[in-house]
Formats: sequence, structure tokens, C-alpha cells
Amino acid sequence: MIGQRTIAKQVSLTGIGLHSGKKVTMNLIPQDAGTGIRFIRTDLKNAKPLRAYAGNVSATNNNTTIGEGPEAIHTVEHLMATLYGLGIDNLLIEISGPEVPIMDGSGASFVFICREIGVRELNHAKKFLVVKDKVEVKQGDSWVTIEPFENFTINSTIVFPHPAISNQSINFEFSCENFIHEISRARTFGMLKDVDSLQRRGLIKGGSLDNAIVLDDYNVVNTDGLRYENEFVRHKVLDTIGDVALLGFELIGKITTYKSGHYLHNKLCRKLLSDQNTYEVVGASAVKEPFLANLRLPSLISCNY
Repeated sequence: MIGQRTIAKQVSLTGIGLHSGKKVTMNLIPQDAGTGIRFIRTDLKNAKPLRAYAGNVSATNNNTTIGEGPEAIHTVEHLMATLYGLGIDNLLIEISGPEVPIMDGSGASFVFICREIGVRELNHAKKFLVVKDKVEVKQGDSWVTIEPFENFTINSTIVFPHPAISNQSINFEFSCENFIHEISRARTFGMLKDVDSLQRRGLIKGGSLDNAIVLDDYNVVNTDGLRYENEFVRHKVLDTIGDVALLGFELIGKITTYKSGHYLHNKLCRKLLSDQNTYEVVGASAVKEPFLANLRLPSLISCNY
């Protein structure tokens, strides 16, 4: 049996929101099996827990936002990707502001924190969302598909008219180990020439070379360079995992993306969930062992007490 997971003990972290620029403290609190992932704003009186669910996404402009109005929580995608990457199904996330802290612009800090405190397996089996029929969404020349497959795979292509990026593609077969080493450290990125216009729109107020890859007209500005040769498309995979994590189950299917973003990822999730003929939810007993093996955690971050 592959059990549901939570973290071994409560932990707090503090950071800056990428877009809001506000300093926030976030408490990650272990939860029982079947609870799911929930967020709650601690800076607002009488705020209610908000389920991390594709149907609760309210905005997808430069980040994924869940909830509406003053209780909305922005930029959840990197944290959600990390929770999915480590197989964490149940967690309460208390947050003292409107945005999940950007940390270093990737999921690496969240992986490090979970590695330090441990991930605990619960005595309750996971459930899996198995894709049964192909679903596709488009916007202009951008598109995303999900289709039946034997495991969870993401094939992603990005196209940017910049000499340091150009066209990049990757085929990523998910496992917890692969996520940690191949995807979690890939940072968000942006163009130096776009900074002023984005800030006038109220975005990237907390952005810096410490939490993003920044490019001038020709090169990467960051003195430490890239963490992976194709870090840009690997970050797209990180964002994709974070967005489809809002389906609420481990996925068995193949996702293909071309020039996609948060809007199309969420649109795909909503379209998939809207037609019960396109998927089924099954228990671990119905899943083949090779896929289950991909969900096993490295012993240094797992904890079975």
C-alpha cells in the first residue's frame, strides 16, 4: 500500500511575496488522512479554510491564485508542485498575507524544509486519478493536452524570442526522486526590459536576482548563471505540476504542453473534471507496481512514525 502523506511536525517559514512584495509567515501544519491541502489567511478575522482545488482558482495572470476578494491567496504553484512532488496529500497552510513566499523562485526551499522535518506516511491508502480519454484546450497557438498513459509524464515545449531561451523541450517522467533532482530547483524567470511595466501593473514588487532568473536582451544577468542548461523549460514543468496538483489526486496520464501557462493548465483541469467519462478515481490496488515505485520517497526525507 502507498499511504497518504503529511509532514512529520509543524514548521514555520518567512519570506517575501514575488508580486505583492509583502513579508509573510507561513505555518505548515500536519493533518489527518482525507483532509487534503487547505490554506487559511491568519491576518484576516474570521477567514475560512480554502481548499487547494482547481475549481477554486480565481486568477491565472502571472501566477495561480485561489479564492476571491480579500481572502485570495496568490502564487500557490511552487508550493503545490513541491507537495505533489513529495506526495504530501494532507496539510493545513496558515499564511499571514496574500501571497505564498517566493523563496528562491523554485521549489527547492520547500523541499529542503520537508527534508529537515520529514514526511510521514499515514495508514490510509492514496487514491489516483486515471485519465481515460484525451482532453485538449487551446488559446491562440498555445495548447495543452492530457491523455491516457501508463505513468505520469509531462512533455513540455516553450518558445521565447530570446537567444538564451529560444525553443526548449523536455520529456519528464514523474517520480518523487526525479522531481527533487530534475525539477524542484528550476527558478522562475523574466526579462529585465519588462520590469517597469510589470511593476506599474502591481506585479513583481518583491522580485530580485535572489528569487528569479533575469535576462537582459542577450544573456542571463544572474552572476551564478543557470542551475540546469534548460532551466527555463524545467520551470515550466514545475508550474505545470503545481497547477495540476489542484486536481487533488496523484495523476496517471500524459500531459503535453506547448507555449502554455497557468490559464491553460487550469482550463485543462476544469475541462477534465467536468466530464466524468474522461477519468476515473481508483485505489492503489488498481495501480501497477512500476508506477507505485515512482511515488516512493528517498529515505532521508521519509518518516514512518
